[in-house]
Amino acid sequence: VQLQASGGGLVQAGGSLTLSCELTGSIRSIDDMAWYRQAPGKAREMVAQITRSGTTSYSDSVKGRFTISIDNARQSVSMQMHSLVPEDTAVYYCNAHFLRWGRSTQSNKWGQGTEVTVSS
Repeated sequence: VQLQASGGGLVQAGGSLTLSCELTGSIRSIDDMAWYRQAPGKAREMVAQITRSGTTSYSDSVKGRFTISIDNARQSVSMQMHSLVPEDTAVYYCNAHFLRWGRSTQSNKWGQGTEVTVSS
């Protein structure tokens, strides 16, 4: 099972970026997917999460600016980020909780980070 993230980059303040993450492998179902970020010298924090049914939650710092969506058929999640500010600069990590075929316990997978830099 692999979790592949993409879409990071350099953007000016006020700009937009979209991050994408795809879960591949023998997956029976996804329970939820989320984006976390870790800025230099800071702890990793949850940015946005979405369940299989589409229920979302956001950190206060990104509410109204970021939108997370899930494509269950493609086992992928995207996050549109608008009105970016320098404080959004961080390495963003995708996370997924899912069930594998042949297993009854939930699995947890982290993707490789993708860097987002917002210049002022």
